[in-house]
Amino acid sequence: MLKITFITLALVILQLPINAQLDRSVPPQPGPPPVIQIGDYETFTTKNGIRVIVVENRTVPVVSFQITLDIDRVLEKEAKGYVSMAGELMKTGTENRSKREIDEETDFLGASISTHSRGMFGSSLTRHKKPLLELMSDILLNPTFPEEELERSLRQSRSALSTVRTDAGSMVDNISSALLFGKDHPYGEIVTEETLDNITIEKCRDYYETYFRPNVSYMVIVGDTDVKEAQTLVEKYFGDWKPAEVPGHKYQKPAPPEGIRVAFAERPGAVQSLISVTYPVDLSPGHPDAISTSIMNNILGGGIFSGRLMQNLREDKGYTYGARSSISTYRLSGRFNARTEVRNSVTDSTIAEILYEMERLRSEPVDDETLDLTRNFMTGSFARSLESPRTVANFALNIERYGLPDDYYATYLERLNTVSSEKIKKMAEKHLLPDNTYIIVAGNREVAETLEKFSPTGEVEFFDPFGRPLDLKDQEIPEGVTAENIIEKYIDASGGRQLLEKMEDLTVEMEASTQGMSIQTLTHRKAPDKYYFSMSMGGNILQEQIFDGNKGIIKTPQGEMMLGDEEIEKMKLQFMLNPELYFDEMGLEVELDGIETVDGKNAYRIFIKSQTGIERTDYFDTETGLRLRTVATQESPMGGITQTTTFSDYRTINTFKYPFKIIEQAGPQSITMEVIEIRMNTGLENEIFKIE
Repeated sequence: MLKITFITLALVILQLPINAQLDRSVPPQPGPPPVIQIGDYETFTTKNGIRVIVVENRTVPVVSFQITLDIDRVLEKEAKGYVSMAGELMKTGTENRSKREIDEETDFLGASISTHSRGMFGSSLTRHKKPLLELMSDILLNPTFPEEELERSLRQSRSALSTVRTDAGSMVDNISSALLFGKDHPYGEIVTEETLDNITIEKCRDYYETYFRPNVSYMVIVGDTDVKEAQTLVEKYFGDWKPAEVPGHKYQKPAPPEGIRVAFAERPGAVQSLISVTYPVDLSPGHPDAISTSIMNNILGGGIFSGRLMQNLREDKGYTYGARSSISTYRLSGRFNARTEVRNSVTDSTIAEILYEMERLRSEPVDDETLDLTRNFMTGSFARSLESPRTVANFALNIERYGLPDDYYATYLERLNTVSSEKIKKMAEKHLLPDNTYIIVAGNREVAETLEKFSPTGEVEFFDPFGRPLDLKDQEIPEGVTAENIIEKYIDASGGRQLLEKMEDLTVEMEASTQGMSIQTLTHRKAPDKYYFSMSMGGNILQEQIFDGNKGIIKTPQGEMMLGDEEIEKMKLQFMLNPELYFDEMGLEVELDGIETVDGKNAYRIFIKSQTGIERTDYFDTETGLRLRTVATQESPMGGITQTTTFSDYRTINTFKYPFKIIEQAGPQSITMEVIEIRMNTGLENEIFKIE
């Protein structure tokens, strides 16, 4: 049985005469560090090897059970994502209960149950703890991993991935993982559509059967119970959990780069840049440098508003609403990260200031006032965290998992208050590396060239949103290839000129999910340029666009708007059925502008311009000839908005090829549409396109 002392704060109240005069120009002196006492926790180990930690708390009639696997990270390789999916699927069905029955029982108990790749959690009122444990035991010991639930999870994951192409945070996170750790490290693996395609029920089940074992598990019990009752409950409900040998894994420790490397991901139309200055650090839980490094980071830009990054970039320069830094301590590797979002025009200036503040901590001692303020802030944060009984449980779990001294947390404030200015400077010299870091930016393409000054080689490395390097150097165009024969190749790849010229009408129904709601679109096209489009949700039409060949109108629940000649001219390519057949007749200027990588495929970049100045860029696969992407800029009251449309999953319908997946991105917004049905030459009536 182990003990640590529960932390109580001894508050000292200074008694002053009522008529005492205070000199408010002099800040109060900090008092002594609070006295710490940490309360009891008790431990025992079951016959099958579960190490149980019990934190008794009778203040409320609630009890929780947390199971944590103490295992090494698994390298998922070409099926990245299956480990987390295995954890999620555990709760979707057992040999005794369907997902619906699990959910209904959980709701009936007023409980909460969750599962994940490294354990599970359950909580309920004390009087319901036995049915809760019976349910948790069934989920843990008898999962069936239903195939249909895997398919549902995969659909949701694929839908979520569509936002990565527009979300700057996701882009920067992916590039950071790829650069700091690499594909041969579990922290460096990234979920993509390709890895999701490789996830199978067999992989999920194999992970569960290999790693979900009692002999590598901790169970933390917190609440209205005691160790004697806990022993009875754990043996009863988890005693049949079979132990087995669990494999371990070792990985090479990552190191900071030699010099500065600059990485960039493009967000077309973005008016702000997300900046991350980051690199791996050699820090793990309980490391001797952890407390002093944490103080140093708070001075730089941790949770304190007075942090130097916040004061410099927000209060002084007005570049941003917030700028923060962090130093994490994971089991395999720590990480430094300074992060902020600023307008395009000050991206390079912001990076310079971040590097300056990092260097200033390395070269200048911190003044006593700043050090005291930071230590007081951290003392208060630590004290507030103790209001939750789960804090004691987490302390106990960390001590057990990471082999920390029994008094590690009991002496935390004592060690915190002994850190000196000299120690902070030494930690900055050791762990702040402004000359050996990755500078990662997601933003508009125009920003990239302003970042070259930070790279010793003058090179900015480009990455796609999933952390895959891009070669944006224009490749040599094969001899004889022209814009005209690229367009002709696209016509051939789509089904051939003869088929497209004979096409009289085309109907496409599509669907997308956003924020848990389903959106349906219906498009009718009739040669040469009659057009109808509707968007609906739950059977209610949100918008209609109609063009009868001469007039155009947009209808919404708020009203109708007739399109003027200028709007019709801008939308002419959208209205036409197979407009590539008529580029010459329309007087469009078509220019081959180079070769570029689009989603890992080489694509011809074709610049298209109308006589009225409407411009767009199309990208055609150099191998298949199919269109991969279209980029156009539209004017709006907020300025130019770049709209990017990405086409994939081409399928053949009656010898006609059509993309069954279309991703529309405008500024920061993105939506993924998937084709439900395509109908061709059905004799659409002109009444559909009538404008009254």
